[in-house]
Amino acid sequence: MTTQEIVQKLWNLCNVLRDDGITYHQYVTELTYILFLKMAKETGTEDKIPAAYRWDELIKREGTELRNFYKRLLLDLGERAEGRVKEIYTNASTNIDEPKNLEKIIKTINALDWYSAREEGLGDLYEGLLEKNASEKKSGAGQYFTPRPLINVIVQLIDPQPGETCNDPAAGTFGFMIAADKHIKEKTDDLFTLSERESNFQIYQAFSGVELVQDAHRLALMNAMLHGIEGPILLGDTLSNLGKSLGPYDVVMTNPPFGTKKGGERPTRDDLTYLTSNKQLNFLQHVYRSLREDGKARAAIVVPDNVLFQDGDGQRIRADLMDKCNLHTILRLPTGIFYAQGVKTNVLFFDRGVTDKDNTKDVWFYDLRTNMPSFGKRTPLTEVHFTDFIAAYTAEDRSEVEDERWSRLTRKQIRAKGDNLDLGLIADYSLTSYENLPDPIESAEEAIAKLERAVELLNEVVKELKAAEDGQRG
Repeated sequence: MTTQEIVQKLWNLCNVLRDDGITYHQYVTELTYILFLKMAKETGTEDKIPAAYRWDELIKREGTELRNFYKRLLLDLGERAEGRVKEIYTNASTNIDEPKNLEKIIKTINALDWYSAREEGLGDLYEGLLEKNASEKKSGAGQYFTPRPLINVIVQLIDPQPGETCNDPAAGTFGFMIAADKHIKEKTDDLFTLSERESNFQIYQAFSGVELVQDAHRLALMNAMLHGIEGPILLGDTLSNLGKSLGPYDVVMTNPPFGTKKGGERPTRDDLTYLTSNKQLNFLQHVYRSLREDGKARAAIVVPDNVLFQDGDGQRIRADLMDKCNLHTILRLPTGIFYAQGVKTNVLFFDRGVTDKDNTKDVWFYDLRTNMPSFGKRTPLTEVHFTDFIAAYTAEDRSEVEDERWSRLTRKQIRAKGDNLDLGLIADYSLTSYENLPDPIESAEEAIAKLERAVELLNEVVKELKAAEDGQRG
């Protein structure tokens, strides 16, 4: 049985719980409580769990006795266990009221092909469940889950190295750090080429994160544990005073939550230079402030379009970012890849400078949004869609890349636009010619080239329409 088949079988169990009114997200959290006990048995790590609450004790029971035992198990592990076990079960409670449903879930899990699951990787199995949950619109879990193709591309380009500290201040289910760990393991032959001291650093110190929502924090802890990561994952708010103690880091990769703080309130931490109710702008400040000031520390952050053009504090934060860091690349992402349809997002790539002034000389933009298919379940986003962007990003001489989606603006040009970064989008041929008017800052040659290309495409469309009309007549 493959990991995908096991994931589907586990996911189908959710149908059992519909009569109990349990949501998809509650189901995955419930599965985490149960799977943790089973996977501890499968991996030989049950010594972390009190003997009275191990897997074999759970499957001995049936009916009402099982339900009562399970409720007591959740309570006691959350209050009396230690370390990561206690973290996972803190404030845990069950939403399963029907004893027969709980019994069916436990028996089904026990009967799965765990030999195959171990061979393919228990971490991959759990990641599959999280991805399945995020793909269900009704679960609402998409806000904690960044598409894995996007994560993998970001990790590939940021290229974390052994010995570097990596952090995600809005960790979700810890996907960025899981991918970073996998990236490094592939480079170091699963850590076997590292010394014992270096290997321990990767396991216990290299990867860390912060997550505000307790259920997502639980999933992150479980995900990390199944991938052999024991670094700190804090339950808390990066935009509170907790965030002041984070860093410095060599690498930060994150996809912070969208929106504003409730009631328009400012973050509670007092060390941010520009206090705004916009969460993403505050996270952006946190990220570049948390990087090590050595000229090598680097970050990638997913942000919505408003971060690129918001006036006032938004403009000042962008200017501060371009002073303190080399903001070298902005990837304009396609729509439809996140749970909220129509949300327009981007990835900012930047390196922290040694000084606090004039680190950005120019910014390269890649437009992966305009004239792209509408992504979703029918047209899933894959790493193949990023092939041309990766080629442009990694080119030895970026100016030699011939790709209409790839463009550059100097810091002087951006400053002349009031530090607006909502730039780099090519002509959208579904729009009117007025909406596609060239930017006044562009050179005459660039403007003429774009207009000529638009005319060529328009002529091609006219030819196709005429050919189709002639065909109908024939």
